Amino acid sequence: MAKKGGEACLMFVIITLLLNCRMLDAEEEEVELLLSFKSSINDPFQYLSNWNPSSTFCNWKGITCNNSSHIMAIDLSGKNISAKLSSSIFQLPHIQTINLSTNKLSGLIPRDLFSSINSSLRFLNLSNNNFTGSIPRGSISSLETLDLSNNMLSGEIPDEIGSFSNIKYLDLGGNVLSGNIPLSITNISSLEFLTLASNQLVGLIPPELGQMKSLKWIYLGYNNLSGEIPKEIGDLALLNHLDLVYNNLSGSIPSSLGNLSNLQYLFLYQNKLEGRIPDSIFSLSKLISLDLSDNSLSGEIPEVINQLQNLEILQLFSNKFTGKIPDALSFLPHLQVVQLWSNNFSGVIPGELGLRNNLTVIDFSTNSLTGSIPWGLCSTGNLFKLILFSNSLQGEIPKSLSACKSLQRVRLQDNKLSGELPPEFTKLPLVYFLDVSGNNFSGRIDSRKWEMTSIQMLNLARNRFYGSLPDSFGSDRLENLDLSENRFSGGIPDRFGSFSELMQLKLNGNQLSGEIPDELSSCKKLVNLDLSRNQLTGQIPPILSEMPVLSQLDLSENQLSGEIPKNLGKLESLVELNISHNHFGGRLPSTGAFLAINASAVAGNLLCGGDSSNGLPPCRRVSNPSWWFYVVSIVGALVILSLAVYGFIWIRGQKRLELKRVENQDGIWELQIFDPKVSKSIRIEDILLSKKEENVISRGKKGVSYKGKSNINGMPFMVKEINDVKSIPPKFWPEIGNVQHPNIVRLLGICRSDKAAYMVYDFVTQAQYLSDLLPNLSWERRGKIALGIAKALRFLHCYCSPSVHVRYLSPEKMIVDEKGEPRLRIYLPELLCEDTKFLFSSAYVAPESRECKEITGKSDMYGFGLLLFILLTGKSPIDPEFGVHENMVEWARYCYSDSHLDTWIDPIIKGHVSLHQNQNQMVEIMNLGLHCTNTDPTARPSAKDALQTLQSAFSRTSCVTTFNFN
Repeated sequence: MAKKGGEACLMFVIITLLLNCRMLDAEEEEVELLLSFKSSINDPFQYLSNWNPSSTFCNWKGITCNNSSHIMAIDLSGKNISAKLSSSIFQLPHIQTINLSTNKLSGLIPRDLFSSINSSLRFLNLSNNNFTGSIPRGSISSLETLDLSNNMLSGEIPDEIGSFSNIKYLDLGGNVLSGNIPLSITNISSLEFLTLASNQLVGLIPPELGQMKSLKWIYLGYNNLSGEIPKEIGDLALLNHLDLVYNNLSGSIPSSLGNLSNLQYLFLYQNKLEGRIPDSIFSLSKLISLDLSDNSLSGEIPEVINQLQNLEILQLFSNKFTGKIPDALSFLPHLQVVQLWSNNFSGVIPGELGLRNNLTVIDFSTNSLTGSIPWGLCSTGNLFKLILFSNSLQGEIPKSLSACKSLQRVRLQDNKLSGELPPEFTKLPLVYFLDVSGNNFSGRIDSRKWEMTSIQMLNLARNRFYGSLPDSFGSDRLENLDLSENRFSGGIPDRFGSFSELMQLKLNGNQLSGEIPDELSSCKKLVNLDLSRNQLTGQIPPILSEMPVLSQLDLSENQLSGEIPKNLGKLESLVELNISHNHFGGRLPSTGAFLAINASAVAGNLLCGGDSSNGLPPCRRVSNPSWWFYVVSIVGALVILSLAVYGFIWIRGQKRLELKRVENQDGIWELQIFDPKVSKSIRIEDILLSKKEENVISRGKKGVSYKGKSNINGMPFMVKEINDVKSIPPKFWPEIGNVQHPNIVRLLGICRSDKAAYMVYDFVTQAQYLSDLLPNLSWERRGKIALGIAKALRFLHCYCSPSVHVRYLSPEKMIVDEKGEPRLRIYLPELLCEDTKFLFSSAYVAPESRECKEITGKSDMYGFGLLLFILLTGKSPIDPEFGVHENMVEWARYCYSDSHLDTWIDPIIKGHVSLHQNQNQMVEIMNLGLHCTNTDPTARPSAKDALQTLQSAFSRTSCVTTFNFN
């Protein structure tokens, strides 16, 4: 017995040792697989620094073990790791969860991923990386979540996708997948969440989707799907979210969608849908957001819409709806955003609208509405956007709106409104945009105290206001002031010169008198000044010629007199000038804007001189016989003096404009400086001496940038090397050097020889490239950069004549100065036109420009949209691991359709702000970026509209997202 007992004990020990050995072997295998994966990747933040054999692998970062000390989960999301994906971690025998999302992994997904992977895997997330190639074939029966979204996967969706029999969450969005939606996908009866959005899928939506009874979410937007919406979708009783936006779907909305009793979000905008909205849609009592905008829907909106008691957002704009706006909207207690603009609605705005709602945005513009503005629109005190322009509204502005302290953007222009502006209405603290032009408003505006401390754009034009102009409007941020075509009298207040941010001032078509105040010259950012059709007297203040960016000046139809200040013709920025129908006399200056002035712009004066194109007579000679000797003597002296002065000016002008040449061992160098004031400071020797290693500022694809310094006065400048000397045009463009704006780096000149060429720019102190700063920028600083670049584009597109196009907007062309202001660097137009190989292959150039080799303002807006994506996501369309910009746009479209910001917002931003606090702001900026990158150039906003949208978004801290540029 003792012997048998001993044998049993021995056997137990042997078995235990064998099991332990197997366990040790299994642990060693798992460690080897993990270390193999670590060795295959680049880990810049050293997140995996504790992955070493000296510590227990269950304590390694990102690793979760089960009770048996086997690896159950790996989570390395958002760790900035890069390299091609190693298959080693997929071979872990007990793994259930693998999350490698939001990194920089690239290359192909292993071909055998779904055929050799351990059958225990339930969760696989490879989203937000840079994977290319096709989706691997095969399937995993245990898998419940598969997320491959926001990569660059291409090809068709494999039919084997239907073999993932237990999958609940499938996200393939944000790639470049093509072909049809495979019918096999409808075999996955367990599927709850389906996203194929932002790809290049074509064909019909399979009606068999109606058999997938477990579906709760369907995202198929931003593709090229066509045909009708299958009525079978109405059989999905659990469906919560249906998104089919930005496709080519046609036909009518199936009434069967009214069977989706659990539906909360219905997005069908940007399609080709026609017909009426089925009444059944209005029975979806759980609906929170309904967006059918940008289609060709018609008919009336029935009163049964009052059944949508949970509705918060109603977007029906840009359709063909008719009839009246239903009174039932007033009885939707949760309604916040209602946008019905650009339809054919008529009748009155519901009188009780706002009394029972929580309205934040109202846009009924561009319809045929009549009646008055309801008094209760801001009853809850949250309304910030009121857009009612281009209707036939009558009556006064309700006094209740004067108490709406939340208002920020008000557009009531082009109606038939009347009465006075309520006194308290001009004290609203947050209104930054107010346009009431084109109405019948009257009364004085100078007898009240204006305290609109946030106002940036104020337009009271084409009304019946009278009296004097107020000295102030209570804001030091005013950029655009239009008081034209009223009945204002008295003088132009000297205090207008304190509007330091003013870019446009229009006072034309009034009864203003007195002289033009010298103080207006203090408005250093003023681009457009229109004082025409008044009763102004006196002379043109010579000091106006010192305004640095004045581009358009209209003084016509006044009673101004005297001679034209000669320096006015030397104002380099001035391109449009009208001085007609005044009492000016003397000789017309023969410089600057006067050289090509139209006859109509000088008519109705006593001027003489110039060429035949302006219609002015030649200046008369005095011929009195009794004084002929004295006259001849005086004239002769004057002629000699004039010739001397003219010769001096001509020689000086030639020195300014001619190419300076210097010959050295490298050949003949030519220098053209565009600014005469700078030409005395910078010499060719200064530029060539700056080319030293210690002076290097940056290195780019187009050449190296250096810091230079004048040996004459120490003036600093920046020298940009141009690799392709042949691309420099023989004709230089001094006009581009006249572009001056706070957000633009001025191009001072160009220097070249047969072997090398350089562009010379203003030197910006403590400047850093945006591409270098981006990883450390907060959301507030990114917003400031977006606004600054938008202002630069607006100036180049709207206030330069001819318009200047940037060609391509990349972070390498943008710097940020010591005050945090962005500065855009522009190039010579002909330089970029010649360098077509680089320009039209750039990821920042719009698709239509790559095809037709033509750059327009809309092309610039495409690049601006990409810039917004970069600021939001931290990604770059020219990153070799990401791919070309088309993929980024498609990816961004998917991001916008995804309500989870944390999957696409730059992780750096998350460390600075609360996404909850700023999420609507970020979504609105993403929406603007999508509009800017629209494939149809005509659908992109102008730089002016984009700037207004940005200002609207950043002027508030919390709001509900809007979707237009009103």
